[in-house]
Amino acid sequence: MPAIDEAIAYIDSLALGENFEYVKVVKMYGVDRITLSRRHRRVQRPRQKLTPQQEQELVRYIKRLTERHIPPTREMIQNFALTIAKELVSES
Repeated sequence: MPAIDEAIAYIDSLALGENFEYVKVVKMYGVDRITLSRRHRRVQRPRQKLTPQQEQELVRYIKRLTERHIPPTREMIQNFALTIAKELVSES
């Protein structure tokens, strides 16, 4: 799990009303304070659409196609990524 997600999970695990300071959490997890604050307040969504597990599944799909001598097109990859992410995914 990325450090930013661990930091957010830590903040979310605190008891309701329990005070915390972003600066202290930043020092504990070594993340950017502004990014942490925005992500925690859900102002900024992560740009990455696929989880690491979904990325691995996409890589396995591409490898299977390649092993069967079917060159994967951008459209094929994007359609599969859409299927596993359940939302539109950019080419990158």
